[in-house]
Amino acid sequence: MTKAKKPEFRPNEYVVYPAHGVGQIVNIEEQEIAGISLELFVISFEKDKMTLRVPTHKATEVGMRSLSSPDVVDAAMKTLRGKAKVKRAMWSRRAQEYEQKINSGDLIAIAEVVRDLHRGDDQREQSYSERQLYEAALERLTREVAAVTGDEAAAARQVDEVLGLRAA
Repeated sequence: MTKAKKPEFRPNEYVVYPAHGVGQIVNIEEQEIAGISLELFVISFEKDKMTLRVPTHKATEVGMRSLSSPDVVDAAMKTLRGKAKVKRAMWSRRAQEYEQKINSGDLIAIAEVVRDLHRGDDQREQSYSERQLYEAALERLTREVAAVTGDEAAAARQVDEVLGLRAA
């Protein structure tokens, strides 16, 4: 068994865990599991009222990463402004692709999902599953932008403005 390079995450730092979005490392603790001593990141997802423990040597393997840089946030906003690219595949196939993009943890991919599923007031109503995916992607995007900028309300406004401009 080869040891992966130990990531440089510290307590109180915000990180992105692909399957759950933005969380904060609250502690690094030692735990004995099945007779093996493991060092674990304790990550708190405040909005979901959830705590996750990730072995430190597996963190990069599972896709845990630092928050995006402001440049990546700008690129995501640029992606949001673009024209929706809806494939003509069956909904189940597209839904699967959207789900994969959301769970990839990649901010640009999440912005693509928001862009593709966003509906203006003049467009037809979304199905329940479309709305669920859209809201999940929108929340992940907004949370990461908020964590990068440090202001949740401003992040929500910024995303709404970009989507509003697109509809106009």
